Amino acid sequence: MKLVSWNVNGLRACVTKGFMDYFKEADADIFCVQETKLQAGQIELDLGPEYQQYWNYAEKKGYSGTAVFTRIAPLSVRYGLEEDSEPEGRVITLELEDFYLVNVYTPNAKRDLSRLDYRLEWEERFRNYLLQLDERKPVIVCGDLNVAHQEIDLKNAKSNHGNSGFTLEERGKMTDLLAAGFIDSFRHFYPDRTDVYSWWSYMAKVRERNIGWRIDYFLTSARLAEKLKDAEIDCHVLGSDHCPVSLTLSDSLT
Repeated sequence: MKLVSWNVNGLRACVTKGFMDYFKEADADIFCVQETKLQAGQIELDLGPEYQQYWNYAEKKGYSGTAVFTRIAPLSVRYGLEEDSEPEGRVITLELEDFYLVNVYTPNAKRDLSRLDYRLEWEERFRNYLLQLDERKPVIVCGDLNVAHQEIDLKNAKSNHGNSGFTLEERGKMTDLLAAGFIDSFRHFYPDRTDVYSWWSYMAKVRERNIGWRIDYFLTSARLAEKLKDAEIDCHVLGSDHCPVSLTLSDSLT
């Protein structure tokens, strides 16, 4: 079973930059996207009859948004963290036979950290939500989590200490989530690998010089560890300021 996650930073733009070529090449059982930046009716994707499509649109036009394209029919689908859907379209949860799949686009604290308090409160609610799901069946979380967890996860750690996405508070929330019973799948397989990132600034030559951050993840319930086969970051794939990340696991998780 193969799962893919990609922050496309505007799906309509990404479609003009090779999205469908990568989608077909990836041949994923479940393909999750973040930052779709569109509303209902603004795009029509012909993914083939085998894929069901689920969309969570932000109320604000051209902002945020998530989607899941799946070959595996879900038992149920939920949008947002609470019973009423949240306005920024950040979370979609699919309940499958053996696990929950949670696609997330975590709020950014903003460059001036003006949204840090909101971000930390959101992280608490998100962790509690995942733990509630995990009580019922294993959870797989994917998406843009907007944090580089450790210094190994970004190129210029020293100069970025305290910046949005690398504050002690944001990193601490990731530490808390992992300590609560989740695995960072990429570090599970490659604990010491350096210079592998999933996001690069649009500033000149930054991507060419690989000055990046690893902020896109697949996290799984710890009890799925033996079912994980590989985790990859497709750094060569263009079309967004992020690249796709993927997780391969056993077809049967029971």
